[in-house]
Amino acid sequence: MFNEFNLKNLKGDLFGGLSAAIVALPLGLAFGVSSGVGPIAGIYSAIIVGFFAAVFGGTPAQISGPTGPMTVVMAGVVTSYLAQDPENGLINAFTVVVMAGFFQVLFGLLKLGKYVVQVSYPVISGFMSGIGVIIIVLQLRPLVGLPPVPDPLSAILDIPNLFTEMDKPTVILGVIALVVAFTWKGRVNNWIPSPVLLLVVGTLMVLFVPQFSDISTLGVIPMGLPEFSMPVLVMANLVDDIGVALLLATLGSIDSLLTSLVADNVTQTQHNSDKELIGQGIGNMAAGLFGAIPGAGATIRTVVNVKAGGLTALSGVVHSVLITAVILGAGSLAGNIPNVILAAILIKVGVDIVDQRFLKKITRIPLFSAGLMLSVLLLTVFVDLITAVFIGVFIANMVTVERLTGVQLDNVKFFERNDGHLDRFSESISAQFDNPALLELRGPMSFGVARGINRRLAESKGHDVLVIDLSEAQLLGITSALAVLDIIQDERLKGRAVKLALNPDEATNEVLRKVGVFESIAAEDIIKLAS
Repeated sequence: MFNEFNLKNLKGDLFGGLSAAIVALPLGLAFGVSSGVGPIAGIYSAIIVGFFAAVFGGTPAQISGPTGPMTVVMAGVVTSYLAQDPENGLINAFTVVVMAGFFQVLFGLLKLGKYVVQVSYPVISGFMSGIGVIIIVLQLRPLVGLPPVPDPLSAILDIPNLFTEMDKPTVILGVIALVVAFTWKGRVNNWIPSPVLLLVVGTLMVLFVPQFSDISTLGVIPMGLPEFSMPVLVMANLVDDIGVALLLATLGSIDSLLTSLVADNVTQTQHNSDKELIGQGIGNMAAGLFGAIPGAGATIRTVVNVKAGGLTALSGVVHSVLITAVILGAGSLAGNIPNVILAAILIKVGVDIVDQRFLKKITRIPLFSAGLMLSVLLLTVFVDLITAVFIGVFIANMVTVERLTGVQLDNVKFFERNDGHLDRFSESISAQFDNPALLELRGPMSFGVARGINRRLAESKGHDVLVIDLSEAQLLGITSALAVLDIIQDERLKGRAVKLALNPDEATNEVLRKVGVFESIAAEDIIKLAS
């Protein structure tokens, strides 16, 4: 039931949890602000999702909490729900988070984990890169001292105004923060992560450097432990709520399991996908009940944890406990953190999310893959996340089916006259048939093959008996079985005899039985070959 705990690695897990907490604190504040709920909601997410995903998940070294993709979706949910109902919109938004967590648990119980990450890489790349672009463009206004706008299109159209309305001291501090964020690397970053350095130095500059004293800060942050909030279902909006919850659940599942794969790589272990989904789901259900934004497995924090020695779920628990201690003991200091510092941190996060490796090689990548990635990226930024995912997955699946169909059609053969291919059926074809023909189906036969079967048969120049050889067909789909049924019936209407050679595999024959093939052909016309 529980994730992997091992006190033999106690020292490593303590240092790993400490390191992860140091990184998670500024990111939690930044994601909370970006979500539109408030900085404390991001901190609560790091605590709650981090704790429950660690205890009940299936990736021992994984650190969970608010992430860029989940925050982008949550920001849209909050904006939309508050616009519909200013009084109860926030409660409704957190209800959707609870529903999303429930769906993740359901995904795990249904053992769908192995399917979640089987999405075409160009689709994932375009989707994640689009989210990275959204994070970057939404932080441009806060980076120059202006209030944020709610959607990426407005932020992009507003770019010319940044140069005329910007606050110069904020811009100076923002540029310094960006330089540090992008250049503070290597061993020094392991000792003092750049987000922590930026928070400390940025806050000190606002407090003690007169030129920066008027820069906007987070202000008063309601600290303390989160309060329980009962979910409220609005039946009139239930269908829309389920759709949004499924999006959050799917995104959180993909985000988490991709990070699990990273954790497997750096720890040389193997995670349990279904168990991980259950843990993430429990964490997000709890997050929604206590006013926290949804979370997922966090790649950067997970890698930091492992590099510091964290290998079991204890490190995730330590990470959550330490963040709780910080907000209870020193939370009031967070109110002095400049918004521009959080904007710089998030821009660095956005740049890291963009799939730069794919973009650098895009001119060498096949045109379809490159076009699919860019299309999903643009749809993510300029339309919405749901449309981007569904269109991307649909196109990728259709092309994959087309390619598989081409491969499978190589296993569909049509032979006329007895030139050796019909020898093994000679006993079943009496001398009364002068022009026998053979339709041979081998290997897996998916629904995409059905039209190809008919095209092969259309090549006939005339025969008086057709032997349909299914003896080596595998994974026969309903559509292909129906195509076989149509051929039998069509051949009989044309006055031709039909013989059917069956596969000894009962599963294949069961599909034929379900569509009525055995009802349309006489028992003496069924050829049963030895297995």
